[in-house]
Amino acid sequence: MDEIPNLRIIPGDPLSPFILHVPHSSRFIPDEVRSDILLTDEDLKNELDEMTDSHTEVLAETAARESKIRPWIFLNTLSRLVIDPERFPDAREQMNTIGMGAVYQSTSTGKNLRRPDEGKEKDLLEKFFHPYARVFENFVTRRLSTLDQVIIVDVHSYRARIHMNSLNKGLRRPAICIGVDGFHTPEWLQERAKKCFSQIGDIAINEPYSGTYVPLTKWGVDAKVSSIMMENRADTFVDDSLRLTQGFKPLAQALTNFLNEGSKP
Repeated sequence: MDEIPNLRIIPGDPLSPFILHVPHSSRFIPDEVRSDILLTDEDLKNELDEMTDSHTEVLAETAARESKIRPWIFLNTLSRLVIDPERFPDAREQMNTIGMGAVYQSTSTGKNLRRPDEGKEKDLLEKFFHPYARVFENFVTRRLSTLDQVIIVDVHSYRARIHMNSLNKGLRRPAICIGVDGFHTPEWLQERAKKCFSQIGDIAINEPYSGTYVPLTKWGVDAKVSSIMMENRADTFVDDSLRLTQGFKPLAQALTNFLNEGSKP
């Protein structure tokens, strides 16, 4: 397996087409990156509480363990405050307008996270973002060499209250948001997600978050790569102190059921 500083690949069954992508579950920030962040330790803790998709790695690992055919897991082991692997690394990224592109400049409240420095931003992209993207792309390519399909399940959570520094004000915040892509999310996959996740609560498509992760070199090009995003509203499975609640078990079971349905309509 590929080894770079900010990812971990947990092997699944060679016959499984599923990759559970967990990009935002880590709170770890290397010391050399922390030194450029302007927040106090207390403010940084609060920001990590707000921005980390807490326990989504546990969700993925639980569902993988309980699945009939174990999926693969692709895990980002650094905080999204280092780099966000799901952003475009250039002017295509709409989150740049609020300072939350591939390298965040602003916090969830709109405060300065780090001082603008194009050189340091480029260094973070070169050290962490681009290697992550290359490993994911190569991993998908290798999986496609033995299978006729790869299905990425993008595993996230989001807070019940909207962040002050946000682009999705005024949108619904359901128990489950299913993110889809017009090219990479076939209708049967969307319908299967709605069926399996409906036991958790109300569902919305692409609201308040839209889209789903696909390696950029595959995006809009390779129809063998399917993808769907599972955005779980955090209060369905964690409390205000970010501890798991009784809601975790049915959420993990819903994801397990989705995986057990298989890769074909």
